[in-house]
Amino acid sequence: MTTSSTDGGLLAPTWAGTPVEPLVSDEAWLQAMLEAEAALARAQARLGLIPAAAATAITAAARHEYLDVTELAHAARAAANPVVAFVPAFTQVVANLDPAAAEYVHRGSTSQDILDSAAMVIARRAFDLINSDLEAVAAALARLADEHRHTVMAGRTLAQHAVPITFGLKAANWLQLILDAQIRLRALVCAGLPAELGGAAGTLSAYGEYAEIDSGTRLPLGGVELLAPFAEELELTEPTTCWHTARTPIADIGVVSQFVTGALGKFALDVQLLCRTEIAEVSEPAAAGRGASSAMPQKRNPVLSTLIIAAARQVPAHAAILAQSMLAEDERPGGAWHSEWQPLREALRLAGGASHTAVELSEGLVVHPERMAENLALTGGAIVAERLNVALAPLLGKAAAKKLLTCAAHQAASTGKTLAEIVQATPELDGLIGPRRLTELLDPAGYLGGAAGLVDRVLERYHRTL
Repeated sequence: MTTSSTDGGLLAPTWAGTPVEPLVSDEAWLQAMLEAEAALARAQARLGLIPAAAATAITAAARHEYLDVTELAHAARAAANPVVAFVPAFTQVVANLDPAAAEYVHRGSTSQDILDSAAMVIARRAFDLINSDLEAVAAALARLADEHRHTVMAGRTLAQHAVPITFGLKAANWLQLILDAQIRLRALVCAGLPAELGGAAGTLSAYGEYAEIDSGTRLPLGGVELLAPFAEELELTEPTTCWHTARTPIADIGVVSQFVTGALGKFALDVQLLCRTEIAEVSEPAAAGRGASSAMPQKRNPVLSTLIIAAARQVPAHAAILAQSMLAEDERPGGAWHSEWQPLREALRLAGGASHTAVELSEGLVVHPERMAENLALTGGAIVAERLNVALAPLLGKAAAKKLLTCAAHQAASTGKTLAEIVQATPELDGLIGPRRLTELLDPAGYLGGAAGLVDRVLERYHRTL
């Protein structure tokens, strides 16, 4: 007995229920394949190669509701790709509508032409959605960077307090990554996602032969004439040549998906860490039931960050498979092409799920400046020991000053005294720095370097990209 199964995203909460889910579903892929078949017929009709009425009938029949996607999926095993089973099923749908038009379905085409073109249609739609999400995330992070340009917090390196920074600078660094990802995504989309048309071995030969049979017209370029109208009908870029085994369009989708989730993942990872109970410098936006634990009533877990991080950790593996598929032998590969489909879909829906989640996280992030101030004071002034070291270097020598302050910082940590108290009691420093100057040097707000200027530079870049 054969049973059907459903991939509703039970184990993939990053994308389940998000706007990208229906754009990359089985039904969406089937619809994109139908659109490719209809576009091919319309392109052939535009050149007078098949009757216009046939193209009209094929386009009218190109609705996924007329086909059983599960039945096609099972039948796809026989030929190792879904198009072989799809073409006769679709041809029958067309025949039911217009028997004469059925003869012109998939005229001269091959499976890879249809599925590759469908993949580009799917990617374009997903990337349009992701780009809109990135715009919203960038706007939210720009607001945070501007509002908190003077909110002082502890900078951390290797998980320890380092020197003071501002939360505005941290948000600006997140924004910088989002802008980097946007540039790469837009560059790919603007350069164009190409339609695929090549026929059995990339020569377009059957398209030309059918043209002569159907219209009595020999195409001077042997079928190359179809490239432009076919791409136009799908709103894709006209390919220079067939790319059955020149897989950069597919690899590029993986790379851009990885950049997007990597940028969002860095943002989410920092938020997750700053949400720790003992740090508590930010909070995720609250919602009924969000962050609940199955066992611990007190928990409110940073689940939005978790979803984004999960996507960022998975996409590189999918992108790697897409990159490996560039090793495609001969004129049509066995296995390389077939291995792309699921990783491509998963990369797109993980990127789309992560970007959608990041919009909510960035727009609703709650910042706690008072907690940042409390954490700044945890080391009793040691967080600005570097500044004190710079001030003492001309008086004691750089090496001697660092050695003395290292001992002072360790003593402060072990005794619970402030660094100021230890420094004031150090004989070697007697008379070198007065109490007022010492207080000034140990003020974290006075040791922010170019933080505000760096925020401005990122915000200027952001406004240039609008």
